[in-house]
Amino acid sequence: MKPIIRRDRSAKIVATIGPSSSNQAMIEALFLAGVDTYRLNFSHGTHDDHARTFEAIRQVERTHDHPIGVLMDLQGPKLRIGTFIEGRVAVPNGHRLRLDLDPAPGDTRRVCLPHPEIFAVMQPGMALLVDDGKVRLRVEDCTASSAEVVVEVGGILSNRKGVNTPNVILPISALTPKDKADLEFGLNLGIDWVAMSFVQRPEDLIEGRALIGNRAALLAKIEKPAALDSLERIVELSDAIMVARGDLGVEAPPEDVPILQRRIVHVSRLAGKPVIVATQMLESMIKAPTPTRAEASDVAHALYEGADAVMLSAETAAGEYPLEAVTMMNRIVHRVQQDPLYLKTINTELMPLLETDPDAITGAAKQVAETIHAAAIVTYTTSGSTALRASRERPEVPILCLTSHIETARKLSLAWGIHAVVSRDVKTFGDMVGRACRIARAQGIAWPGSRVVVTAGVPFGTPGATNTLRIAVVHD
Repeated sequence: MKPIIRRDRSAKIVATIGPSSSNQAMIEALFLAGVDTYRLNFSHGTHDDHARTFEAIRQVERTHDHPIGVLMDLQGPKLRIGTFIEGRVAVPNGHRLRLDLDPAPGDTRRVCLPHPEIFAVMQPGMALLVDDGKVRLRVEDCTASSAEVVVEVGGILSNRKGVNTPNVILPISALTPKDKADLEFGLNLGIDWVAMSFVQRPEDLIEGRALIGNRAALLAKIEKPAALDSLERIVELSDAIMVARGDLGVEAPPEDVPILQRRIVHVSRLAGKPVIVATQMLESMIKAPTPTRAEASDVAHALYEGADAVMLSAETAAGEYPLEAVTMMNRIVHRVQQDPLYLKTINTELMPLLETDPDAITGAAKQVAETIHAAAIVTYTTSGSTALRASRERPEVPILCLTSHIETARKLSLAWGIHAVVSRDVKTFGDMVGRACRIARAQGIAWPGSRVVVTAGVPFGTPGATNTLRIAVVHD
């Protein structure tokens, strides 16, 4: 019999796979160290690379009989300057430069900006950030095909460095032709989550949903401050949210990023949507076997805000210590959860319940479980909505999710507090309660004599129809 894999924590860990971690042995080691969901970054690697990684993850899933989520992260529209005759130029403060659509290599006087969509919204006074904000330009004069800019923060401009346009919504789709080809490949592969990059407005998600349909869940990455203007609607249209602090911190002032992070987590929790905090969480572990104390505090801060998951990027994709990074992340998450103030902090603000049967049952399940000191809340779910409602309440006890759909179990690997188990459909109410008790005991969540709170929808198999609550005693 295979040993049961059950995390002794509620918040989840996402890890990015790359050159440092793409072999079968390392993928399995990262899983055993604490990874719940793997991220495949389609900004790098070939389809063959990602297919091999995907199969390696599924092999780990089969070996340990534990559902594992796979998230594909689309590259999104990358805005870049053109090339230079000598590969790079120095541009000091006050230097004047011309940006245009001419693809010819540039020099100290001009360079190509091959994006008509930027010129379409350009205005005098507008800022352009190059190379993650290392060089800052200000537009002085512009036409539909060129612009005269002055360097406000000087530095080195080199070939094809990225360009950011803070506080400006560009008239471009969040899905490029490359993204659409990658998306079709990933959906055919069987990925569980699609992360859309550089979401600016609700329409971006509507476009993505139309292409994805019901083949995967949709995650919106919030990395442009302009998206904050429509945050509530973006959260509503998504299945999950990622606070992508890297690019968000390029366009927003550093002192604003913690505030924006807190707002995004808050709005996501209100909507009951899983929210991931990502980027530079244990950045120093790319080169060092231990993090800084500030990084450990940063991870803890995201957890105290109520984040469902925390994510490792370059730490596991390209770092020298991928296994140590996951181990450390797992230790931090576990330690925070041991703090008596953790649940008190994230439950300081009660999440308002909707006036629906499912919300009423879910809210009651938390209260009943904590009143009678139940071992767990057990949810039966088809789509995952019942389990996500329970997760939203952040109960003191584990949430055991029973579903007949492996796809649902994999998607729930992002959600706080949920331990998902694939189980065949139940036919009767008695079967439901009996199976809930047996599986809770088998998974090490409950023990003989303990009680569990069981929620489900009757008739069985109806998505989102939670209308029943039962207290059951676990027997030998």
